[in-house]
Parts: sequence; C-alpha cells; structure tokens
Amino acid sequence: MSQHLRIGGASGFWGDSSVATPQLLAAGGLDFIVYDYLAEITMAILARARDKDPTTGYATDFVSAAMAPNLAEIAKQGVRIVSNAGGMNPEACAAALRVEIKKQELRLKVAVVTGDDLLARAAEIAEAAPRDMFRGTSLPPVEKIASINAYLGAFPIAAALDRGADIVVTGRCVDSAVTLGAAIHHFGWTTNDLDALAGGSLAGHILECGPQATGGNFTDWRLVAENLADIGYPVAAIRRDGSFEVSKPAGSGGLVSRGTVGEQMLYEIGDPQAYLLPDVACDFSEVVLEEVAPDRVLVSGARGLGVPDSYKTCLTWADGFRSGHIFTFYGLEAEEKARHFADTVLKRCRAALQRMQAPDYTDVSVELLGTESQFGKRREVAPQREVAVKIAVRHPDARAVALFLKEATGLGLATPPGLSGFAGARPKPSPVMALFSYLTPKQQVQLRLLDEAGEVQCPEVQGPAVAVAARPSLPEAPLVSKAKNIIQVPLVELAWARSGDKGDIANIGVMARDPAWMPWIWAGLTPAHLHQVFGHFLDGAGTEAIERFYLPGSASMNVLLHGALGGGGTSSLRNDPQAKGYAQLLLAAPIAVDADLLGRLPGAV
Repeated sequence: MSQHLRIGGASGFWGDSSVATPQLLAAGGLDFIVYDYLAEITMAILARARDKDPTTGYATDFVSAAMAPNLAEIAKQGVRIVSNAGGMNPEACAAALRVEIKKQELRLKVAVVTGDDLLARAAEIAEAAPRDMFRGTSLPPVEKIASINAYLGAFPIAAALDRGADIVVTGRCVDSAVTLGAAIHHFGWTTNDLDALAGGSLAGHILECGPQATGGNFTDWRLVAENLADIGYPVAAIRRDGSFEVSKPAGSGGLVSRGTVGEQMLYEIGDPQAYLLPDVACDFSEVVLEEVAPDRVLVSGARGLGVPDSYKTCLTWADGFRSGHIFTFYGLEAEEKARHFADTVLKRCRAALQRMQAPDYTDVSVELLGTESQFGKRREVAPQREVAVKIAVRHPDARAVALFLKEATGLGLATPPGLSGFAGARPKPSPVMALFSYLTPKQQVQLRLLDEAGEVQCPEVQGPAVAVAARPSLPEAPLVSKAKNIIQVPLVELAWARSGDKGDIANIGVMARDPAWMPWIWAGLTPAHLHQVFGHFLDGAGTEAIERFYLPGSASMNVLLHGALGGGGTSSLRNDPQAKGYAQLLLAAPIAVDADLLGRLPGAV
C-alpha cells in the first residue's frame, strides 16, 4: 500500500469550473478526485427542482461536464471518483451516470449512498419537536417543509469503495467526507483512529472549496493576479497518521502557501476546538502549517476528540416570498436621490398594503452600493455621484412582493432625476426556502448502499463508538509585550483573513503573517473593535453576539458573528448574505501594533 494517498479536489460548489477535472487528470499520479457540490443554498435550490420534476434534484453538471468528457481517461488511469453531486436525488444522478458509462462502453462501477433524506418522516420528526440548534426556534409547520437531510459521514463512502466502486455518489454528506471516505478505505482507519480521522477531515476541508486553497479568494490576490485564469486545483497527499501535504499541478497558476492554506483552514469552521463532524469531533487549535517547498505546505497537528452520536440535520421550508432589484442613480446628490427613491417606493407599497388590510413586509433591505454602506460606521468616502440602490422585501404573500416590484418600476417617471438601469423585464417574487438546523441521533437514520451487487444496509461506523471527550480548555490568550512606540496600521499589513457563513452566523478567520504579530492582532480585535466594524450587520445586538477563538498552532484566530446575515443565504435580502466580503471590512480597519516589532519608524498615535 502506498504511504501517501493522493487526492485532487475538483469542485467547491455547484457551478465550479469544468477545467478542474481535465487539469487534474493531465497532471497524473492521483488515486482519487473528489467533488463537493452542496451548500445549504444549493440544497434549497435542488429541493425546488425535485418538486417540479422528480427525475431531477441533483447537480447535473457532475454528469454532463465533469464526468462525460473525462470518463475514458478516468478509466484509463484508474482514478476513483467520490462526489456528493447526488444532492436531493442521488439515485437519479447515478442512473444518469450509468447511462453515460454504457454509452461510452466503459466498465466503471457506480455506487450510491442513501439515507440522508428524511422528508418522508416529517410528521414523526414534528412529534419529536426538535429546536433549531442555533436560534432555539420551534419546528416550522409540517405542510411547509420542503426537505429534510441529515449530513452523513465518510464510513459509508469507504464501504462503497471497499466493495469495488469506481465512482461513489452520495446525497447530503458533510463536505469533507468525500475525502475522508477515500482515506478510511485506503488506510483502514476505524473510529479509534481519532487523530487520523481529524487530519483526514481537515484535508477534506482544505480540498472542499477547490482553488480557494491555491490562491483563489486570497488576501494577497496580486501575488496570483497574472495567472488566475490558469489557477491550479488543490491536491492533498495524505499520510497514514492524518498529516498531509497540499500542492497543485506543476505549471498551473495560483499559489500554495501558509497564507492560502491557512485562510482555507479557518474558513467556516466555527469553534476550532469543537468542529463537529459525523465521524469525529475535531480540534484544530494546534494545527501547524509549514512551507516545505515552493507550492507545498505540510499540515499536521489535528486532534480527534471522539465520535459524535448524532447528525446535523438541515430542513428547508417555505417561509414566504422575496424579491429585489438594483436601480442606479448618477449625477449631483445621487446618494440622497437614491435613498429618497427607496423610501418613496416603500411608502407607496405600505400604503397599498394598508388599503388591502394586508400585513407589512416581514423584512426590508435598502443598501446603497458604491457609498461604502457595507463599512457602517467606518465609512470614509464623501457623498458619491454614482450609486446603485438595492431594494428588497420579504412577505408571506407573493402578491405583496409583486406589488413592491410593480411600484418600484412604476415610479420610474416620478423619481428624482438621474435614475437609470431599470429597463428590461421586471423580476418575479421568489419563494424563500428558510433553513432550520437540528440534531438527529444516529440510530434514527437508516443508511443504505446501492451498487451493481445490489442494495445493503450500511453501517455508519466501523469499530466501537468513541465518546466525545470534554471540550479542551481554551488556549491561553497571547499577551502583548511592553512597547515604547505604538502605531496604528490596517490589519491587512499584519494578517491574512477570509470570511464565510454557517446559516445566520458569519465567520472571519484571521492568520498572522508573522506569528510574532499574533498577540497584537488578538489584543486589537476585541469584541468592542469587532462591533465597531460589524455592528450595523447585527440588528441591534451588542458584543454578546461576538465570539473569538485563538489557534496557537497556526498563530490565528476565528471570529463568529451571530445573527449577522439577515437570516442567512437561503432567506436573506442583503447583497452579501454569506459574508463573503466581511474579511475585507476587517482587514481595512486599523489596529495598534509595536512599531519596533514591524521594524518601522515610530509614529504618534
């Protein structure tokens, strides 16, 4: 058996570039290529698609764009494939794939892991009355539920590979499981191999967003700007102990460095000492990132604390309707005109709702893009002469949303001067598929494996269950040393950062460029400072909505902002419902640092 398992990550979301698979195949030397297509928003979209057509509900691009043009080469090289492209309908995805394999006269075995779909048990689940694990709210009405999916783990994938599958398709599993399943199969790990499972999960976490580990979405984007068109997709060479090296195909664009890998490690992980997956509870606080060669980073130090006894389960439900539109204004007083236009539209709509004895909108959003509206109190620009105003509303009744769209465009001739960009078709109300997350005990989920040999019940784990240990003590916060000369510098001079979302929680991971600067970063990014930067997103909440976590192994920290996304990506009205730009706001804000530590002449504060 090879000491290293080489896995390429070819997809980070449904819609990722089709260049990844041929690029990784051309590089050669891979044992597996893995694909992650699913997010909460994606599941909501796939649920709606399946409702319209029961033969759909999966990521069709996986079959048509990733597999079909490359199946012959996959078969020739003996590379095995693992993907969660099955979404809401993994059997249909596998069936379409088998048709393509037969058409090309290839001999590739396809296996399907099912059991994540719990929609048929909605009434039973309603009787159990679970509470939302983040907000504590009650389960929505059963008749409004569109989907219920448990986030499965990696052991069923490993079982499918053990039975000889060349391609494994799953429904909803955790993003990293497609990688971990391959590693479990290759190394024979069981639930007792906690640290190895944590390391394999971290490898999956690095691969799951494709080129975000190789220079995509990177703070120092200018380092890769000239070759982003040819960016390489990540490869992880995993070792038996769970440590691994991250690289990319030779000659490809992008960059693999402590910064690119570190940003991805921190991306959307929540509490780094309690990163809970179906297969293992992970502690990433002591993970070390080491640049061992150009475009090669060794990742080690992940710890496993036990095996959780439940699955995170996400339910989507019909929570009314939403829509919005962007109008542009330019000329003198453009900002004031845009704001007045938005206020006028909403005033007219609310008057109409009152006449119809209908309730007000459940949520309204007005954002003046181009005016640094996203910066809140830290706006620094003067009033702009060219702006885009995004107006959006939510309401239980589609007719109320349609009214807004009609009145917004209907005011085109009764607006302050300078309005433009409103020509063309009027948008339509869209159903809101809200998210409800809770925990399902593992024994209540029946997993099944379907392949050419038939259908079998599939145990979730191999080996005895391992109880999750108590959460480790928080690492001691780094302390700043006394300094004679203190200056203020933008955080970007001291750190890399990346942000993302989990439901209605925003995450910002921050890593020190030099570990010696981490104490100043921790001291500067206080809850009060973070509230000054992000308070306008928190809907009146104070610093109690902000959590900070320190990761001494990588000289980094993670920030969580609870309730900061207007309900989250599946229902938010905001221009950035997934916090993709929040790190940029934080990097622009200055913090204090020892001038001598930076080797810089002191400046007065």
